[in-house]
Amino acid sequence: MAYIAIGILAFYLNFIHVKLLPMQFNALKYLTILIVPLIGVLALTQYGWLTWAVVIYAFAIVPLLEFLLPISTTNMSKAEEMIAKEDRIYDYLLYAIVPVQYGLVALFVYNIADPALSTFDIAGRVLSLGVACAVFGINVAHELGHRQKPFEQFLSKSLLLTSLYMHFFIEHNQGHHKRVATHEDPATSRYGEILYFFWVRSVIGGYLSAWQIEHARLSREGKAIFSAANQMIQYQVIQFVFVAAIAIFFGTWTAACFVVAAIIGFLLLETVNYIEHYGLQRAKNSKGIYERVLHVHSWNSNHILGRLMLFELSRHSDHHFRAARPYQILRHYEDSPQMPAGYPAMMVLSLFPPLWFYVMHKTIAKYKKQYGTALA
Repeated sequence: MAYIAIGILAFYLNFIHVKLLPMQFNALKYLTILIVPLIGVLALTQYGWLTWAVVIYAFAIVPLLEFLLPISTTNMSKAEEMIAKEDRIYDYLLYAIVPVQYGLVALFVYNIADPALSTFDIAGRVLSLGVACAVFGINVAHELGHRQKPFEQFLSKSLLLTSLYMHFFIEHNQGHHKRVATHEDPATSRYGEILYFFWVRSVIGGYLSAWQIEHARLSREGKAIFSAANQMIQYQVIQFVFVAAIAIFFGTWTAACFVVAAIIGFLLLETVNYIEHYGLQRAKNSKGIYERVLHVHSWNSNHILGRLMLFELSRHSDHHFRAARPYQILRHYEDSPQMPAGYPAMMVLSLFPPLWFYVMHKTIAKYKKQYGTALA
């Protein structure tokens, strides 16, 4: 808890621009993400409403605090960016999430078959691990998956395994980033599309797209599609073995609960995809070629807690504009479409389509006056 307190202090001082701490201490603000696994330990070991603690924190407490706290549109200076980019502590924080996530999975499979658990308790624990699978298992994997070092890519795939979504490594980097804000991208939600329909289209479309991308790679390299060289086959085998191992050592009930938690994890990821690109489109030129991806083709959020909780994923406009930029130096752009609220609140809102359309269509109408080609 002391480290988290230091992280909150470091963030606060940085937010109000009080330079009382060395530049290197700015990274400590991301220690606040450890609130999630600390609450997760409670959720996965206690009973009653505490089993829902992660869900309550992520989708009730955080949205409320983000509504009350001011947003920060501050960017680092070029000199500060150079320092932060070279500071390895930002990488070490990501690496540390891997054992944290696997620790939560181990705690879950060890305790979920407890006969003293009620249906309410089981649901809370499954949902709590599902949130962890999204926040850690996929979100951190997403950041590491954009790195070039084999070690970091290995960590990315290891985290994706805990959500049974390893194909995301292929589809996101080679598919989504190339086709974002077009109807060719299954992970870009369309104007007027309901979240629940988007889930089906994005999950199935993304999975099939990953197979197509891998098929094309193997064809270029002159390798057989059905072979050990096919990463998609590798991923299916690894995921099957992982679930089978849980079933063998902890029972089929435990394995089934884990699979449900993993599904919740990747559905939360797809919900994030839904809110990040809703209704945004890239224009085509006279030759039918899409314009390049710009910072107006993703919804941005500068809400404080969401930025820390998700390692700056909410500064999504810059992420798609310059995908190679590490999370700690992502920038705010004044002309990027801004979400009306932070990520957790927008995710909850998207679960209620009429309310979502009411809020977002008004926001889109506002931005369409400025960026007509970027919006539906």
